[in-house]
Amino acid sequence: MKKGMWAIAAGALLFCAAAWGADVALDGGGNGAPAIMAAAPYDQATVELQWDNGLRRWSVAWYTGGDSWVGNDFNTSTLKTTHVKVLKFKMYSYSDWPNEGWDGFRIGFYNFRGGVPGSMLWPTGGGGYFFKPTGVTGHVWVECDINWTCPTVAFLAAEEQFYNWPTCDPWAVDNNTNFRKHSWYYYEGTWSPMTGVNVEISPYYNLMLRVWVETGYTFPGIAPSSIGRVKALYY
Repeated sequence: MKKGMWAIAAGALLFCAAAWGADVALDGGGNGAPAIMAAAPYDQATVELQWDNGLRRWSVAWYTGGDSWVGNDFNTSTLKTTHVKVLKFKMYSYSDWPNEGWDGFRIGFYNFRGGVPGSMLWPTGGGGYFFKPTGVTGHVWVECDINWTCPTVAFLAAEEQFYNWPTCDPWAVDNNTNFRKHSWYYYEGTWSPMTGVNVEISPYYNLMLRVWVETGYTFPGIAPSSIGRVKALYY
């Protein structure tokens, strides 16, 4: 592991010695996190895409946040729709660690072909969309309105920490020890499966990052067709 690459914590900190030295900070995880959040009151043509189980295990922050991304891949072809409109980006975060208050992060959607993340699709100008949560505190799902029709059925929804530790907002992984093989991280110019994060978050690798989509679109989008409310695409 590259020295200074990671910091991991959620509450009272325990600094590891020996092999990890001062590279990471951590605790047992799972403290103060609610149970699975109730679905937001969207209409019946919307679907929440997710890979996490709703229960946090670790909150995680990079020491160097610029150009450090995490993301989940999704494939909407199983929804029997040509295209989807991405309504909202959701990420589980914590307002009070590693500092108090929100700092903001960047959001991006990437092409996903051949089983790996590709070029950025949204924002179309590249670079990511900066978003700073407001109106919520603690361990919470933060939501950002997107309202963009995706030109591909497979995509990666991603977040860049942007700021360096400790002036940053963390991302989270759930408490499922079974890696569902759809979470990725980008560091030093390369996308890799989350299992490449070789620190004490193992074996918890499912990113708590979701998207709400509206189905039934033909690009660039005409009208949705209701398919009935579904809590999650893959459960």
